[in-house]
Amino acid sequence: MTETEASIILNMLPHLGPVRFVRLKERFGSAGAILSAKGNDLRQVEGIGSEVSESILRWQQQVDLSKEIASVTALGARVLIAGDAEYPPLLREIYDPPIVLYILGKIEERDHQNGIGIVGTRLASHYALESAKRLGYQLAYAGITIYSGLARGIDTVAHQAALAANGRTVAVLGSGLAQLYPKENNLLAEKIAASGAVVSEYPMGTTPTKQTFPKRNRIISGCSFGLLVVEAGVRSGALISAHQAIEQGRSLYAVPGRIDQTGALGSNRLIQQGAKLIIDASDILNDLSMSFNFSKQPELQQSQPRITLQGDDLAIYEAIEDDPTPIDTIISMSGLSPATVSSRLLALELTNHVRALPGGRFVKLI
Repeated sequence: MTETEASIILNMLPHLGPVRFVRLKERFGSAGAILSAKGNDLRQVEGIGSEVSESILRWQQQVDLSKEIASVTALGARVLIAGDAEYPPLLREIYDPPIVLYILGKIEERDHQNGIGIVGTRLASHYALESAKRLGYQLAYAGITIYSGLARGIDTVAHQAALAANGRTVAVLGSGLAQLYPKENNLLAEKIAASGAVVSEYPMGTTPTKQTFPKRNRIISGCSFGLLVVEAGVRSGALISAHQAIEQGRSLYAVPGRIDQTGALGSNRLIQQGAKLIIDASDILNDLSMSFNFSKQPELQQSQPRITLQGDDLAIYEAIEDDPTPIDTIISMSGLSPATVSSRLLALELTNHVRALPGGRFVKLI
């Protein structure tokens, strides 16, 4: 049995978890040695009582390792453990690093240090979505990897903006890779995996719950040098991410919202409590430059209109009429697929060629 296989087994056992795994590994040296240990020796480790030790001793009755590996292989995924070079080093240093990371795609070395988490409410205002688009695009264009959670709202827009900038983005799931959620983001997940990575600490068939999402948030901040909160109410899960980022010693940033908007009270409160107020990507990049000697600065003028368009971008631009044009009309007139139109409209919006209006309508700016 390999160390990766032993780690998969331990990750699938109930009641074990990352913290107990770290303590066991410190005592026995490896995942394989943990599985081979005797019950009395296991129970000598802090936090390992009879229930957990019996679970480890009887793992074969609870875990179908062959089935799990077959599921990983069928999806074209891989499994990383902390000793692997691809496992994010910043994540390895947190209090409760994932025992394993299931991964579609690839985490590259440049993602290890130059990554930022972007999180926020699922029920985002138009202002918040526009802010996440702009900041995500500029940061990805500057070479920063965008980590987020693939949820509706801010997460989805942050990933899309990074892709529109031809940058890198990593989606951290609150479910197993075989139970991707939400389903409407399946195509987005495929695009992310093709140029970045989709990761999860959960076994392949794990369905999302109210507990899995807050737990995965520590991975988003754990992989990043900082966390950007774009609109969060006082009960938002994004605030859980913010508190975890602080505990991990990460920089915390927030976009200011309207003072009379309840959905922004949480993020505004973060600013009151010391989070850096962000109005432009350079506010974050300056911090990164000072902390990590990050030299690549964004050409923020890239957001100015570019007159010359070609290919799909030109077809989409010409499909927009003088009056606000619904996206269905643009798809019909351009002859392109809905996925292509949605992706390229975002890029055109971020380069100030078009503007998105409420109701899925678009207007030309030049």
